Amino acid sequence: MIVRERPAGFRLFLILRGSVLQRIRLSLAINTLLAILVTLAHGSLFSVKITLTPIPFTLIGLPLAIFLGFRNNTAYDRYWEGRKLWGEMVIQTRTLARQCLGLIRLPQAVDAGRRDSDVRVRMIHRAIAYAHALRLQLRDQPQTDDLQRWLTAEEWQALRRKPVGRRADALMMTMGQELGDCVRRGEIDPCLATRFDTTLTEMLGAAASCERIRHTPMPFSYALLLHRTAYMYCFLLPFGLVDITGFMTPFVVAIVAYTFFGLDALGDELEEPFGMESNDLPLDTICRGIEITLLDALNAPDIPEPLRPVNYLLT
Repeated sequence: MIVRERPAGFRLFLILRGSVLQRIRLSLAINTLLAILVTLAHGSLFSVKITLTPIPFTLIGLPLAIFLGFRNNTAYDRYWEGRKLWGEMVIQTRTLARQCLGLIRLPQAVDAGRRDSDVRVRMIHRAIAYAHALRLQLRDQPQTDDLQRWLTAEEWQALRRKPVGRRADALMMTMGQELGDCVRRGEIDPCLATRFDTTLTEMLGAAASCERIRHTPMPFSYALLLHRTAYMYCFLLPFGLVDITGFMTPFVVAIVAYTFFGLDALGDELEEPFGMESNDLPLDTICRGIEITLLDALNAPDIPEPLRPVNYLLT
């Protein structure tokens, strides 16, 4: 995700980091080159004059702009829903930490370094691991360091054999089983255990909703229709403008193509909010925030610093 102040004045035209221009530069360059060639040839192709009036482009351009706007709104809804789900994950992990520290009855004080012998620390560390496991699952990343350091050696040995896509579910199953063990040992009142179970269910629901977004793309035929129409419109546009705008045709075509190609590419980028592109959700930063909050609740000695933007980019 790009994090920076909104530029003003001429700086607006010089920013490339986070701009959709990097995704469309090749198509835009080809379209502008075609417009230059059409202008030099005065709209003729092999000595045959191609006559197009602006009327067809007016009739097609308005519906195309409306449909591109509708698609981008739909893509942004997916992006915003993904952000709300991760916000819910933050809330529920904090709730779980509060419940572990306030409702589980153990004789000894909480010590963040006693994970093997203190169920409260294990549950809170496992909640951190769950957030990382979900992030890695949504991004199809196989890295393991962010999981291994929050789990006991025995638990990690059992988890590492599972595919990336099933590790989050395995951690949730372990948390549920440990909650049941606490009830059987009398460390938590059975009536209060239902609150724990509700928190775990909310975490599981947020993860399942993220998986739904990740594995349900926009209908291919709808996106293909918009792609084709936008490209045909922009590549035919020089023939309809050359007799009216003359030498300014390449400039006008470049502006129109930048708008339509940009809207099309932006919809593609927002449609999948969990990736690693410039405008995707900063899942690494959100997971680091969960770590900081939960470790602070445990009074851990080594709390990491929040992630900072690198070249205005938060991952």
